[in-house]
Amino acid sequence: MKVEGFVASLRNAETIGELFKILQKKGPIVELDGQKFLIVVEGDFEGRKFWTEINGEKANQALGDAMLNSSSFPFKCKRPYTGGNVIFVNFDDIETDKFLVAYRDPDYGIFYLVENGEAKEITEEEYEDLKGKMPEFKVRSMSDEQLEGMGAFFG
Repeated sequence: MKVEGFVASLRNAETIGELFKILQKKGPIVELDGQKFLIVVEGDFEGRKFWTEINGEKANQALGDAMLNSSSFPFKCKRPYTGGNVIFVNFDDIETDKFLVAYRDPDYGIFYLVENGEAKEITEEEYEDLKGKMPEFKVRSMSDEQLEGMGAFFG
């Protein structure tokens, strides 16, 4: 599958439930163009926020500077006032062998344990129990030279 195809599949969601079904079917780790990615989504569905957590922390905080190294694509769903961003984190940049991923909204969640590059769906109870037992989530971020180059680029 290509990145564009994945983003297009999210655009087809007409309800937040459909959006979660698409995410559940795909799982948090997808292979696109022969490369593995961790999928992070965040956005708003008709006023109802949705987000991704890694080890119980919102993904944008867990990823930190590595977000700059990831590809982000905005998407809009078929309903008005819906959409968000899907962020593709190169799996080769993840330095942690075991971590948790959750796709959440205020009332619902889909939970995964990722171990050695494979994702397994788990219950919310298992997720809550494992949160405090996970190793620190680490992603290789940009080197100092890359950051200096971006600083020069952005002025």
